Amino acid sequence: MFFKISKNNVKRSFKDYAIYFLTLTFGVCIFYSFNSIESQKALFSLNSGQSEIMTLINNLISGISVFISFVLCGLILYANNFLIKKRKKEFAIYMTLGMKKSEISKILLFETFIIGLISLIVGLFIGVILSQGLSVLTAKMFEIPMVDYKFIISVSAILKTILYFSIIFIFAMIFNVAIISKYKLIDMINSSKKSESVKIRNNIFNIILFILSIITLVLAYYCINKSGLNINDIRFKLAILLGVIGTFMFYFGLAGFILYIVNTNKNIYFKNLNIFVSRQIYSKVNTNFISMSLICLMLFFTVTILSTGISLKSTMEKSLETSTPFDASGYMFMNEDSKLKNMNQALNELNFNFNEGENVEFYNEYRIEFDIDNILKNADESTKRLVQDRINEVSLVKISDYNNILKLKNKEKINLKDNEVIITSNFNALEKPLNKFVKEKNKISLNNKDYKIYNEKIFKEALSSSTFSGNIFTVVVPDDVVDNIEPSSMYFNVNYPKDNKEYFEEKYNQFFKVFTDSNKSVGENSIFILGDTKTNIYASNRGLSTLIIYLGIYIGIVFLISSAAILALQQLSEISESLERYKSLKRIGVPKKMINKTIFVQVFIYFMIPLGLALIHSVIGIHVINDYIKFYGKSDIGIAAISTVALILVIYGGYFYTTVVGYKNTINNAK
Repeated sequence: MFFKISKNNVKRSFKDYAIYFLTLTFGVCIFYSFNSIESQKALFSLNSGQSEIMTLINNLISGISVFISFVLCGLILYANNFLIKKRKKEFAIYMTLGMKKSEISKILLFETFIIGLISLIVGLFIGVILSQGLSVLTAKMFEIPMVDYKFIISVSAILKTILYFSIIFIFAMIFNVAIISKYKLIDMINSSKKSESVKIRNNIFNIILFILSIITLVLAYYCINKSGLNINDIRFKLAILLGVIGTFMFYFGLAGFILYIVNTNKNIYFKNLNIFVSRQIYSKVNTNFISMSLICLMLFFTVTILSTGISLKSTMEKSLETSTPFDASGYMFMNEDSKLKNMNQALNELNFNFNEGENVEFYNEYRIEFDIDNILKNADESTKRLVQDRINEVSLVKISDYNNILKLKNKEKINLKDNEVIITSNFNALEKPLNKFVKEKNKISLNNKDYKIYNEKIFKEALSSSTFSGNIFTVVVPDDVVDNIEPSSMYFNVNYPKDNKEYFEEKYNQFFKVFTDSNKSVGENSIFILGDTKTNIYASNRGLSTLIIYLGIYIGIVFLISSAAILALQQLSEISESLERYKSLKRIGVPKKMINKTIFVQVFIYFMIPLGLALIHSVIGIHVINDYIKFYGKSDIGIAAISTVALILVIYGGYFYTTVVGYKNTINNAK
C-alpha cells in the first residue's frame, strides 16, 4: 500500500520533483562520465608515458570523487529538506486521517527509492553517452588516434556510481525520517498560512557595511595583483582572507543597501510591482546571505578554473613549437671538483655511444653575475614578479657552440666581431623588455666590458629541447670571453635519423631513466644527466593540460550544478511563504501578465546576484593567472571564455528556466 501511495505521489508531484530529479540526474551523469576514463585506455594506442598519465588522471579523479560525493550529498539533503518543507500540509492531511509518523516515513523512503532509482537509470544512460564524447575529447587532447572505436561501457564506473549514490540516498532516507519525527501536526497544518516577515535592518548600518565590503574587496584585489600567485607572499594570504570576508560582508549588506537605493528613487520604487519585487529580493538575500556568499565563491572557482585551464592548454602547446627544436636534449650541472670539460667526455665515461646517422652537437653554458634591473625597468609589474627574484646572472654561450646549434637547425652560421654579442631568449614575458633594451641601448656590459649587440631584435629561440621556455636570457659571445670561466652546465642536442625513430626514442628514454629512476650520480666524476625527448615532452605537456582541464570541468560542473540548484530550491521554497502575497496581488486586480513578469524579474535578479560578483572576482583571478601563463607564451582566453559562457548558459540557464516555470505554475494554479 505504502509503495503504491509513493508511486502515485511521484507521478502526481513530478513538477515539484523536477529540480530534485534534474540535480540527481546531472550528478549521476557527471560522476559516471569522469570515473569511466580508465576504461577509455582500451580505445587508444598509448605509449608507456601516456598510459602512466592516464592512470594518474584516473587516480586523481577517484580521489576528487570522494569530495564530490560529499558535495552532492549535502546538496541532495538540502533538496530533500525543501521537498519536505513544501509538503507539510500534505503530511498533515495524512496524520489527520490516522496515519502515523512512521508510516509517513515509509512513504518518503519509497519515494526517495523511486526517484533515486529513476535518476540513477537516466543519469547512467546519459553518462554512458556523454562518456563516448569524453573519449573523443581525450583522444584530441592527447593528439592520439583511436585504434578501433567501439562503444565502451565501464562496469567498474557503474558499480562505483551505484555504490556512492546508494550511500547518499541512505543518508537522505535517514534525514527524511529524522525531519518528519520533529514536526508537530499543528505546525504542518498552519505552514501554508505562515508568511515570512520582512525585517529591515537599520539603513545606516546597511550602507556602512556595504561600503566597507567594497573597500575590503578592492584591498583584496590590490593585494593579489601585487603578490601574484606567490603563496609565500603575505599579500597572497591576505588577499584570500580579505576576499572571503569581503564577499560575506557584501551579501550581508547588499539587500538593505539596494532596498535603500530603490526606496530613495521614487521613479523606480513606484514603477509596476517594483515595491513588491524589492522586498521579495530583500527578504531572501537577507535570510540566505551565507549561502549566497558560498555560491558566489563556487561560481568564481568554476569560471576561473574553466577559463584559465583551457587557455593554459593552448598556450603550453604553442610554446612547445619553439621550445623543442631537437628530437632529444640532455644536460648536466657542473661542480667545482669535476674534471670534465664537456658533455662528450661525460658520455664517454658512461660508455654511451651515438649511432651512425644521428646528428649530434654539444655546447657549454657559462654564468656570470648580471644586473637585470636595467632590462626590467622596461617590463610590466607581472614580468618583474616573475623574473626579478629568479635572475641575478646571465647565461653565456660561445659563438662556435652557437653556430653548431644553428647547424643542427639547418640555419646559416653567424660571424661575430670581437666586440659583438647576440641576445637570445624564448621566454615570452621578457620578449618586449629585451627588445626595448636592445633598441634603446644597442650595447650590454659583461664583466665590466661593453659589447655591441649584433641583432636589432632578440633571437627568439631555444638552445635545447625542454618542457618550459628554458632559454630565459642567453648572450652569445666571442669564444675568448669565456676562456677563464668554468662551465656551469653542459648540453648535448640530437636529431634522429629519419628511419627507425622508435628505436632512438626508446634508446634515449632508457638512458635518461637511469638517472631519474635511481636519482643517483654515476661514475668517478659524479655524472648526473637530465634530459628528455621531444615526444615525451609533448606527451607530458598534453597529460598535464588534460589533467587540469578534466579536474576543472569535473569540479566546476558540480559546483555550477550545486550553485544553480541551491538558488532554484531557495526560490521555490519561498513560494509557500509568499503565496498569500501573490494572492493579494490577484485580489487587487494585478493582471496575470504582470505577475508573470514580476516572477521572471525576481528569479532573474536572484540568480544574477551571486553570479555578478563571481564574474568580477573571476576577471581579477584570470588576470593574475594569465600573468603566470606568460611563462609559457601569450595567452588567449577567447575560446575558453566562450566555452565557459556556453556551459553556464546550459546548466545555470537551465535551472533558471526550470525555476521560473515552476514558480509561475505554482502561483497561477493557486486558489
